Amino acid sequence: MTIGLSILAAVLYAIATWRLARALNRQDTDGGPLTLSLAAIALALHAVVVIGNTGWPENLSLPFFTALAAAAVGVVLLQLILSLQHSAHYLGLLIYPIAAITLLLSHTAGRNAVISDAAIQVHVLLSLMAYSVFTVAAAQAILVAVQRHFLSEHKPGGFMRALPPLDAAEGLLFALLGVGLVFLTLSLASGFFYLEDMFAQHLVHKTVLSCLAWIIFAMLLFGRWKFGWRGRRAVHWTFGGFAMLILAYFGSKFVLELLLERG
Repeated sequence: MTIGLSILAAVLYAIATWRLARALNRQDTDGGPLTLSLAAIALALHAVVVIGNTGWPENLSLPFFTALAAAAVGVVLLQLILSLQHSAHYLGLLIYPIAAITLLLSHTAGRNAVISDAAIQVHVLLSLMAYSVFTVAAAQAILVAVQRHFLSEHKPGGFMRALPPLDAAEGLLFALLGVGLVFLTLSLASGFFYLEDMFAQHLVHKTVLSCLAWIIFAMLLFGRWKFGWRGRRAVHWTFGGFAMLILAYFGSKFVLELLLERG
């Protein structure tokens, strides 16, 4: 049953991606209401499968691929919301295929420890929300980098005409970074407060890398506020902080669960 829902969701994501690509080739500013509707239906199916696989809210089980699929739910949801408010349809070109792949891979997930403590569940969900926001921010940073490249090459035509102005794209990037930093702060605070041993063997590297990511994003936002940082510096720092987060959570889960085969 769930694999059928996942395949249907993946097909809908693929159709939405194709429609977005076609719209950009026509230099449209968005993919149209039908594209968003297809992505929204795919997201609903995606969420049903993930909730069933995790056992939430009674319990919470997040093996590696299930965790990726769960984070993808937040990523797609945020992209759809942004599409309604900021014409961020173009982000679906990166996000929808990744969401489809993670959803299909979630069916290969093995067993994992079950989290029944509500406080720890809150910590985990806050972490997933932080990763989701920063994933969208990283996708936006890619867009900013592409726009800056084409503008520096004096090639503003083609699909670039369908994208928002560079200033607006950078403004959205920093807005996403600000929201992501709030969720990351709450995630770290809840971790220090609720977990009995935050520096246990399997948590110390995750904690250190997450704190480094927080420092990177906080410094970038401060630099934006104080010195007007933008452009390549903003893109590079965003990628650096995002890489730290990926290593902190999914990197550690990959090593522990898939390489060392520990739940």
